[in-house]
Amino acid sequence: MKPYGLILALAATLPAWAAGSPASWSAPTPPFKIAENLYYVGTEGISVFLITTPKGHIVIDGAMPGSDRTIEASIRALGFKISDVKILLNTHAHFDHAAGLAGLKRDTGARMIASAADRKALETGTYPGFEEVKALDFEPVKVDQVIRDGEKVSLGGMVLTAHITPGHTAGCTTWTFPVKADGKVRQALLYCSTSVALNRLVNKKRGPQYPGIVTAYQQTFARLKTMKADILLAPHNEQFDLDAKRVRLKAGGPNPFIDPSELARTVAASEADFKGDLARQQDAAK
Repeated sequence: MKPYGLILALAATLPAWAAGSPASWSAPTPPFKIAENLYYVGTEGISVFLITTPKGHIVIDGAMPGSDRTIEASIRALGFKISDVKILLNTHAHFDHAAGLAGLKRDTGARMIASAADRKALETGTYPGFEEVKALDFEPVKVDQVIRDGEKVSLGGMVLTAHITPGHTAGCTTWTFPVKADGKVRQALLYCSTSVALNRLVNKKRGPQYPGIVTAYQQTFARLKTMKADILLAPHNEQFDLDAKRVRLKAGGPNPFIDPSELARTVAASEADFKGDLARQQDAAK
């Protein structure tokens, strides 16, 4: 992983799609079915999910600048109509997961639902705490409905529950919903990122990325440890081993996305990374 200072320097000088971002984040990849009514329609490196229902469809996240066209092409390739997308959701308001939402909303007419704490970032198209770094800007999207912790989004018999898990952003939202896989109804959980990435945890000159960020991360890790998931999904492909699972899924046999132990492993590894990042930033601030 690149040092924090180098990533920040790159972000300040390069266009958004090149600001330390791998080419895979924008590269198209064939869409595929994960489980009943659940499909992957993201890029090679950034996740976007399609949930279908008899009354219309739900898309979660918008990936990179220009990815709206890639997402729409993937939805069509699966045999679904863009006009049937009725709801747009977001895990968190960073350009690599929200930049395509405005285009998707424009083309589908869907309602945009997001957390209160991430609303400003979505509606201004800025990176919270780095609003002056124009390389991290994205096309703003109007939020039609604010979702709060524990509230549900329903469409065509599908019910998704919002869990506000702040840290990576102040309004980071983890989504849970039931999905049928291998003949049984399973609990799916779309994990909002808990990585530190560009976030300032400790900084003498500028202060933290937002007030209370360290406590937010700590409380989120504690909460995630109490949650259960049969199927773990995540915003970045490497966070849930998407490529390997896709290969195994195509080969047949038990659905490789079903792994009730994966959430606990993911939380533990991310918490360890967070503690290391916090210690490094604390040392640098001395």
